[in-house]
Amino acid sequence: MAEHLSQSELDYPFKLLEYFNGFRVSKVIFSACELGVFDLLLKAQEPISAQHVAQELSCSEDGMERLMDALVGIEILEVETKDGTALYSSSDVANLYLAKGSGKSLHDMIIYQSQTIYPLWNNIADAVREGKNQNEKTFGLPSEDIFKALYRSEEEMLKFMGLMNSSWVLDGHDIVTAFNLSGFQKIVDLGGCTGALAREMAKAWPSSSVTVLDLPQVVEAAQKHFPQEDDAVEFQSGDFFSDEIPPADLYVLARIIHDWPEEKCVTLLKKIHDSCRPGGGVLLVEALLFENRRGPVTAQIFSLNMLVQTEGRERPPSEYTRILEKTGFHNVQVCRTGKCYDTILATR
Repeated sequence: MAEHLSQSELDYPFKLLEYFNGFRVSKVIFSACELGVFDLLLKAQEPISAQHVAQELSCSEDGMERLMDALVGIEILEVETKDGTALYSSSDVANLYLAKGSGKSLHDMIIYQSQTIYPLWNNIADAVREGKNQNEKTFGLPSEDIFKALYRSEEEMLKFMGLMNSSWVLDGHDIVTAFNLSGFQKIVDLGGCTGALAREMAKAWPSSSVTVLDLPQVVEAAQKHFPQEDDAVEFQSGDFFSDEIPPADLYVLARIIHDWPEEKCVTLLKKIHDSCRPGGGVLLVEALLFENRRGPVTAQIFSLNMLVQTEGRERPPSEYTRILEKTGFHNVQVCRTGKCYDTILATR
């Protein structure tokens, strides 16, 4: 790190201090979402005072004023003073991504980060020391069964599903259009959760049939809590590790392979290869590391998250290529989207 620091940074560590305070910035946004600040500001449709927000949300006026000032400081809220009173309003970014009502809302992602990921990261040092996830220490659940921890209650399962839904609302279009998939008539999204990515797939490639395969309780929750009128996506219950995988031309594994150690990935991909129709393939969606270990920082942080929460890791393209070729796939193509998630397409 030292060779990249400017003299001014050596004189006073502005960047380090910014990093040190990063968790506080996250919690400012998380808390505002949990309290309903952004929803209230969007509903108001005009600048309002911290006193008004505090009264509506049953909070202290002093605490709310401090929170909203911090949100102004990080350019998520805007403020103007009128007759000696500070009046706050949401930025366009806050209205689009932080209020529940927006079609691109990341509210569910934020709630999951705050209430599930944040507690896990309190134990990141133990995860590094022990080389295993911290579900037992954080939630009192066995570290061996990661989905028992993820789905430890219906509430927690819905939080996780909300996280996945938010991810694909944000990144889905870029993922499904990274390659020309028009030649794949039957597409199965393994572990497709709410169907958000599958719906993007169906919109981009309307001549293909798209099916989501996921655990029975996930399918039931998806159809109950994340329905869509005139849905072009079908849902099928099943466990892709223990049940038969339906034959298809293309299998999508979005944020699936990174959950598991290599031996489990190989077992799954071999099973997919055996079920895949001739000329078919597999589409992996993951946050790809650089081969030179210098980033992207987002993927490196995600890989630490895999350590603290799952049995897996993020990988560079060369590792995915090796695993895919080991399981019988070839013609491996990689596309970096420039966003959080990238794609790898391989054929049978």
